[in-house]
Amino acid sequence: MDILDLFLIHQPYHDVYGAWRAMQELYREGRVKAIGVSNFHPDRVMDFIVHNEVVPAVNQIETHPFHQQIETQKFLQENGVQIESWGPFAEGKNNIFGNELLRSIADKHQKTVAQVILRWLTQRGVVAIPKSVRKERMAENFNIFDFELGPDDMGAIATLDTKQSLFFDHRDPAMVKALGTAKRDT
Repeated sequence: MDILDLFLIHQPYHDVYGAWRAMQELYREGRVKAIGVSNFHPDRVMDFIVHNEVVPAVNQIETHPFHQQIETQKFLQENGVQIESWGPFAEGKNNIFGNELLRSIADKHQKTVAQVILRWLTQRGVVAIPKSVRKERMAENFNIFDFELGPDDMGAIATLDTKQSLFFDHRDPAMVKALGTAKRDT
C-alpha cells in the first residue's frame, strides 16, 4: 500500500505524542491523506490541537442512539474535527434492533432499524462505520438516502440517550491500566 486514506491513534494512552509526531511526518510526506484519533475525550483532543501542527481530522468515538455524544460533537465541529461513530449499532446491546421506538420509526419509513440509525447519524453529520460481513447487510446499510427523518423522529431518538458508554469509561484508572498493560503483553 502506497498511501493510506486515514491513520488513527486508537486509544489516548502510551506515547501518543511520539505517535502523533510520526503520523504528522507521514501526512506531510503525502503517505497518509488524513490523521486522527479514536476514543479521545474533548480535553485530549484540545491538547493535540494546542500542541501540534496538524489538527486531528477525525475523532472516532462510540456514538449510537444510547450514547449520542451531542456535546462532544459540538466541540469537535467547533474545532474542525469530524466525528466518526464506531459501533453505530451499539454492537447489538440494549436490544437495539428490537427497540420499540426505533422499530416504530423504521416501520413508518418502511426501512430497517439499522437504516434508521445510519440515517439518523448521517443527518446529524456523523460519519458511521457499520460493521458487517454479509453482502446483503452492506447493501442495506448503503440504502439510506431515499428517505429523511423528520424533526419528530430526530427528537424521539434523542430521548434514548443515556449519555454513558455501553462498553467502558476511557477515564477509569482500572480500565486505563488494563488497556495499557494489554498492549505490552501481546
